Amino acid sequence: MPLPKQGTEYTYEDYLTWPEDERWEIIDGVPYMQAAPTSIHQEISMELSTQIAAYLRGKLCKVYAAPFCVRFTKGIEMSNNQIKNVVEPDISVICDKSKIDKQGCNGAPDMIIEILSPSTAREDRFLKFNLYEKNGVTEYWLVDPDQRIISVHVLQVNHKYGIQVFDEKAKIPVSIFEDLKIDIGTVFPV
Repeated sequence: MPLPKQGTEYTYEDYLTWPEDERWEIIDGVPYMQAAPTSIHQEISMELSTQIAAYLRGKLCKVYAAPFCVRFTKGIEMSNNQIKNVVEPDISVICDKSKIDKQGCNGAPDMIIEILSPSTAREDRFLKFNLYEKNGVTEYWLVDPDQRIISVHVLQVNHKYGIQVFDEKAKIPVSIFEDLKIDIGTVFPV
């Protein structure tokens, strides 16, 4: 656990000092440690990343799998000691290459996928949901390995997420691409 700070919030500057072999996120200045992913989690992540990467081959957008740092900023002028939201989504799709730097992504990805686990479900369903919606992540998927469903949240004109839920028999259209459908039948391990 990072050293406690009295009366202040953690920032990206703090994050940079923490051990590299530990996975941490900061949401609204509060640090959250991430457990190592399970084998099922990794299989799901690999399959989703592979389907998306195959589609994106030769295109402008890129897919990034964790660990990959995403910093939510109010502008590129913000310094490390002002950034209070740093996450490592399971999968990020970024179409604006000006957001990519040596540290990861500076700004909102176009799409984020989180794979639920008992240790992260609360953060993924509530804290990150609100963070991603507020920062304009166009499409946010929550993958539930236990229920074998995927909840797809797409940003609407009112800047709030609309939701659709798909089971393992579906082919999910990706809203940010007009002709990409993810075959869920191959995503969940048998």
